[in-house]
Amino acid sequence: MFKNILLIASIGLASPYSWGAAIDLSHARIVVLNPRQSTAVKAASLLKDEIEKRTRISLAVADKIPEGEDVILVGTAADLSAQSFQSPTAHPMPEKPDAYAIWVGAHGKARVICTAGHDGRGTVFATGRLLRLLEMGRDKLELDDSTALASAPKIPLRGHQLGFRPKTNAYDAWTLAMWEQYYRDMMVFGMNAIELIPPRSDDDADSPHFPTPPMEMMINMSRLADEYGLDVWIWYPSMDKDYSDPKTVELALKEREEVFEKLPRIDAVFVPGGDPGDVRPDILLELMAKTKPILNKYHPKAQIWVSPQGFDRPNISHRKGWLKMFVDLLKEKEPAWLDGVVFGPQVETTPAKLRQDLPARYPIRQYPDITHSKSCQYPVPNWDRAFSDTEGRECINPRPVFYTKIFHDLEAYSMGFLTYSEGCNDDFNKVLWSCLGWDPSMKAEDITQEYGRYFIGQKNGKEFARGLLELEQDWVGKLATNTTVDQTLLLFQNLEKRATPQEKLNWRFQEGLYRAYYDGYIRARLIYETHLENEAIEVLKSAERNGSIASMEHAQKILEKSRTERVAPELRARVFELAEALFQSIRMQLSVPRYQAIAVHRGANLDDIDKPLNHSLNLKNRFDEIRGLDSESERIGAINQLIQP
Repeated sequence: MFKNILLIASIGLASPYSWGAAIDLSHARIVVLNPRQSTAVKAASLLKDEIEKRTRISLAVADKIPEGEDVILVGTAADLSAQSFQSPTAHPMPEKPDAYAIWVGAHGKARVICTAGHDGRGTVFATGRLLRLLEMGRDKLELDDSTALASAPKIPLRGHQLGFRPKTNAYDAWTLAMWEQYYRDMMVFGMNAIELIPPRSDDDADSPHFPTPPMEMMINMSRLADEYGLDVWIWYPSMDKDYSDPKTVELALKEREEVFEKLPRIDAVFVPGGDPGDVRPDILLELMAKTKPILNKYHPKAQIWVSPQGFDRPNISHRKGWLKMFVDLLKEKEPAWLDGVVFGPQVETTPAKLRQDLPARYPIRQYPDITHSKSCQYPVPNWDRAFSDTEGRECINPRPVFYTKIFHDLEAYSMGFLTYSEGCNDDFNKVLWSCLGWDPSMKAEDITQEYGRYFIGQKNGKEFARGLLELEQDWVGKLATNTTVDQTLLLFQNLEKRATPQEKLNWRFQEGLYRAYYDGYIRARLIYETHLENEAIEVLKSAERNGSIASMEHAQKILEKSRTERVAPELRARVFELAEALFQSIRMQLSVPRYQAIAVHRGANLDDIDKPLNHSLNLKNRFDEIRGLDSESERIGAINQLIQP
């Protein structure tokens, strides 16, 4: 029995042998042909670690191809070519950055599995795709022997903002090891860029969750990204009050230079026009013109991008005309130092109009908000108030169908995207955008399937994927009549019953459960509390017969049952248990008092889980007012007015 060897490279001779439907890789070895190349080493480490987590199988890593053994091979197309392995004619390596090819070939009498990158970063993407193709289970590692493909991304820039700052609902507690795992998870699905945030932004200076100081983490995240070949962007707001003051400019440039000098890698700096910031376009552009040479002093090829966010913002009168001023300045001067323009939240025009108005020399990058559900760029349409008031702006929000449409609406007007994210509540949405950025023809349903298969596993991944689609449907229409919510909860409860202990520790599995239980509990509460309110109103209708004071006392006791006799207490208890599990697994801060989240509206929706879903608070306040009236007739009149439809 020959041993198997896994190589990350770009080979691909069509195999003359027939070995059956599946190749057993449980004894494979990973061979890195060029161990001096950091991305190849990272790719090998990614492959080894992720296989071991899912299968308990630990593959050895080597740097030479042994003779007479089955091989599975590793490096770039150039590395493989040096070993006389060439891409097959049926699946040629695309001549494009980030591209890769994977196929089953032969080496003498031995089998060869090839995962090959056009360039170093493509090698990482090749191994990521191989991981998505592998059949993995407990002590099982197989690959279909007919595997053969070559792929290149459609969208050049595919990234996400990963800000180590207090405002997020989890990121501020992450260690560098957790960040590396997240880089890997996202690269498996095609992410090629990250966007960092400097220590000073529109955030608190510190967080009780920070494992290291923010500047130190920013440096380490930049270095780690470079090791994987990821592009590094910085979201760098201009928040000082008066940049027309030379002293303010001097201090700002000095601060930025300190950051630029310390970071191992910077590919671009994105300066938002607002949110935060309130700098007139001409002054902002002058500041950026002075920033560019300082940036290039330490990172010669790094770019500067600017957005017109906040210009012409409604109800901010002094910004009126700023968007036109911005566009006119770019048309008139076409500054050579500016590399592109960003379209994101609070840009008061359409991407089509912005593209039409800007000089052709400036590409547009998207900055889509995929993390918020209300008061944002892409709110949930007609979101039921019961959800809006409880789950809030930064809840766990997989939206496969909706964001697929948004992606295609924006696709024609830009060269790529780095999404706006403030935590791991939007984890699925990041994967969705990464997949669509690589292949816009992918369907939302297929992406959920790949997400479930890779992160949850082959046993329950397909059903979990269906759950993601149903979670999105939970938020469609009126909650009181949306029976999908109960079906979704049942789906996740069945998954929970048959899940392994390892699956129950999986934070992505926990997120799906949390949302399903939370949705189910809110629906149960809405129906119950609506019934209590109707019952209380019926009591008040008899006030003239039973007396105003007695009727209000009776009605108030009925309304208080929402607290004293809770509906579905088992669902509520499970939500709290899952909140604790998510804090332990991914440091998700779903409560201010329990987990020191920065604010309830920053994803801490556990604190709003009991927020009244009927008019009980208003009724109780009116009862207090009515009790103070002088006569019974006045009280009866006030009650009758209160209960009118």
